[in-house]
Amino acid sequence: MQVRQMYRQRGVAMLIFMVLLVMVIIAGAGWHFAPRPDAGAQSPAATTPTTTTSTTSADDVLPPITVWHSPTCGCCGDWVTHLEENGFTVQKYIQHNVPLIKYRLGLPPDMASCHTAMVEGYTIEGHVPADDIKRLLAEQPFARGLAVPGMPVGSPGMEMDGRVDAYDVLLFDQDGETTVFSSYP
Repeated sequence: MQVRQMYRQRGVAMLIFMVLLVMVIIAGAGWHFAPRPDAGAQSPAATTPTTTTSTTSADDVLPPITVWHSPTCGCCGDWVTHLEENGFTVQKYIQHNVPLIKYRLGLPPDMASCHTAMVEGYTIEGHVPADDIKRLLAEQPFARGLAVPGMPVGSPGMEMDGRVDAYDVLLFDQDGETTVFSSYP
């Protein structure tokens, strides 16, 4: 009788363990397959966005772009101004942990800069000129997004006394493979 009761208790414990294990697996799958932030989506950090707009004609309507940046970075605000001046509506999320956003969006570490954006499912990393974003949206290549790694002087938001360092805008794919999308100057 005691042996049967012992097996029954082990069976109940095993059943509870299996239910918990299934719940963890389902939660993990939900995280993995959850939609990623895109234009108009909620920030993963659940912060309150600041939306700014610019004036464009009906022919130049561009999709909104979502930007995550640190509260302490001035060049990020300058890049947002560059986007607005070029017809984009910008939804800004001030984020203390921008690397988490980069990781969640699948950005290769060697592509990193100071701010990250999403537009129409594409990741935009760093000081990418608005014209390149417009070209990306027009051509719609099969890619993850565009990046200007680092913070090259003379790129949008990094203007300094007329100095312009050479830099490339890189198109990158799911595997982190890159091709040069544009070169400056």
